[in-house]
Amino acid sequence: MKSIILAGGSGTRLWPLSREKYPKQFLKLKETSLFQDTVSRCLEVSDITEIFVVTNEAQKFFVLGQIEELGYDFPAENLLLEPEGKNTLPAICFGMREIEKKFGRSNVGVFSSDHVLDGKAMATIAKAGELASDHLVTFGIVPVSPQTGYGYIKPAESLGMGHRVSEFREKPDLEKAQQYIKEGCLWNSGMFLMNSELFFEELRRHSPEVFEAFESSDDINEIYSKTPDISIDYGIMEKSDRVAVVRLDHKWNDLGNFDALYEEFVKDANANVVDETEGILINSSGNLVHSRPDKLVCLVDIEDTVVVDTPDALLVCPRKSSGKIREVVQRLKEQKDERAVLHQTVYRPWGTYTVMESSPTHKIKNIIVLPGKSLSLQLHHHRSEHWVVVTGMACVQVEKERFFLRQGESTFIKAGMKHRLSNPGKIPLEIIEVQLGERVDEDDIVRFDDEYGRE
Repeated sequence: MKSIILAGGSGTRLWPLSREKYPKQFLKLKETSLFQDTVSRCLEVSDITEIFVVTNEAQKFFVLGQIEELGYDFPAENLLLEPEGKNTLPAICFGMREIEKKFGRSNVGVFSSDHVLDGKAMATIAKAGELASDHLVTFGIVPVSPQTGYGYIKPAESLGMGHRVSEFREKPDLEKAQQYIKEGCLWNSGMFLMNSELFFEELRRHSPEVFEAFESSDDINEIYSKTPDISIDYGIMEKSDRVAVVRLDHKWNDLGNFDALYEEFVKDANANVVDETEGILINSSGNLVHSRPDKLVCLVDIEDTVVVDTPDALLVCPRKSSGKIREVVQRLKEQKDERAVLHQTVYRPWGTYTVMESSPTHKIKNIIVLPGKSLSLQLHHHRSEHWVVVTGMACVQVEKERFFLRQGESTFIKAGMKHRLSNPGKIPLEIIEVQLGERVDEDDIVRFDDEYGRE
């Protein structure tokens, strides 16, 4: 069995924890990220060479870095970069096409990278391969309560370990959700197991415009310019008469909003989730509180509320209203506010930087460079930089000169000078960078050489 992981989320539903350039699948809410957990589950049924990840250029280094953290050497050809998001059907088609090129006709599991799933479910998913030669298999979660945030699947007659799908149903209101459960409907998990040959047969029958786009060229940019924006449910599953559903009576959560996230954490005696935050909660219950470990958060007479405090944004809303947070993100995008896109801590293939203070003409960053990693050889037209080493050893290149800096030592780089920072040591390098100039924004970077393939 081969696996496709869809990892191109936009990071809007858990803002301000997640951002467009740091979506929820890569957040480490616990020791590992949701993406890493998904990879680990896929490794139960597939070899690392049989796992394909569909994502985008902005999230490429999250994928590679987090798989590397798990201790695996991920094949470069298995990282599939979409030129633009066109929903799930083109993404799955992209993965299926590359799997058939590499392995021929195959049974392929399709998984979202941002779901919580009991690992025991993978045995059931793998066993569903017995249905995959004749059916496109989807997986329905046995509901534990009526939910309005999920689509539903109504099973029909038995097909061995699964059932023929009678009907897909859209997200309901509460009354309909209660009725769906009485009828024996299942939550639509968005996970699939499909034989690649059957998938392309049904794609040609029910979404010929997507099929023809992928047949027309080997250039993925040209293909995506032709294919419509369409989900696999609308494009194939709701039209095909060859769809089966297998019940999964396992813990599952798509973490669609903070209310869903609340369900995943241990609660205190008053049903509050306080995470690692220092909190004093008086006559307060049912709250989700997230802040920095060194910041005291106090709630008095507050119930069923989300309080999320990050260095650059504070969110307070009723838990039941957390699905509306995407409207906040949309407003920020309309105002061209980069807080919709970036955290103050930004992840790069070489490590991270955190903006500690900024104005239009200065910026102070804390920069962490991982062992053996280097920034690009670059220059800035509008700013100078002053570097001070906090821990580790820095190798600094300025024009053709190369030298080393140890803890407490510093250097000054004038605007217009080519420079590069590297960590030759075995521990992370930490520096403080002070930028001064007419402009200190991130687009004032001219790269001359970059080992990560960035322009």
